[in-house]
Amino acid sequence: MTPPLPRLTAARAPQTHSISVLDEHGQRQQVSIPAERALTVFVDKRELVTLMTLGAAPELLVLGYLRNQRLVDSVHDIESVTLDWDVGAAAVKTRAGIDDFDRKTAHRVVTTGCGQGTVFGGLMDEIDRVDLPAPHQARISQRGLYALLDAMRRQDSTYKSAGSVHGCALFTLTPDDARLELFVEDVGRHNAIDTIAGWMWLQGVGGADKAFYTTGRLTSEMVIKSAQMGVPIVVSRSGITQMGHELATRLGLALFGRAMNKHFLCYSGFERFDGDAALAAPATAPVAPRLTPPT
Repeated sequence: MTPPLPRLTAARAPQTHSISVLDEHGQRQQVSIPAERALTVFVDKRELVTLMTLGAAPELLVLGYLRNQRLVDSVHDIESVTLDWDVGAAAVKTRAGIDDFDRKTAHRVVTTGCGQGTVFGGLMDEIDRVDLPAPHQARISQRGLYALLDAMRRQDSTYKSAGSVHGCALFTLTPDDARLELFVEDVGRHNAIDTIAGWMWLQGVGGADKAFYTTGRLTSEMVIKSAQMGVPIVVSRSGITQMGHELATRLGLALFGRAMNKHFLCYSGFERFDGDAALAAPATAPVAPRLTPPT
């Protein structure tokens, strides 16, 4: 008999904080800034990590972190996640403990991530075990990509009101469309993607027909996390790192960067993309250099 899903608290905290500022005209005004707070995670009473987070869905963040660090094999292995913002801690209770806890958490590699910025070294050793769907099974069209970008343009967000946060979103793809399933913001893009990972895990959602969107850059860790969750297509408003590109090419992920409105660069996974140049915005004609001064 399969054990029940873990019991989760529903801790919430304010997402923004209002302060007084002085603008370029010397005028005082009230603005909102993201509310950042530390969350220390304990697993079976042993301290694991401290994450900097907005705290939008902290229990899901903890679940996703445990999943993406490969510390727990199944969500059913977790009995409960209890979070208390008064002490800034999340207590995870497993059903049977974690085998080789010290070994699994001993070796960390510092990454370019923000918000938590560490990945346990064993992830790189397991990357070749990731099995993504074949290109003919998981694709995105140019029309679908534009639908995804338009949905993000219209999405209400903390970033629009306060700035200084990253957002990640999960989309279900159809041949010519993209349906938004979940949108999460946090001070770090890794926290946001881990929260989505926790939701997918808890809901039993697979990644074969999904695409991730992130406002952050496409680093090696973002590529690894996407691949681990079976999501073969990732879109970013930002750019890409060399290692992110190398890993995506190795794994067969389609990565789109500098993606906004009707502009984008596809960095890898061209075989997953059904392009249609007729849908693109007209190219701006180059301006010829002036060789003589105007009369």
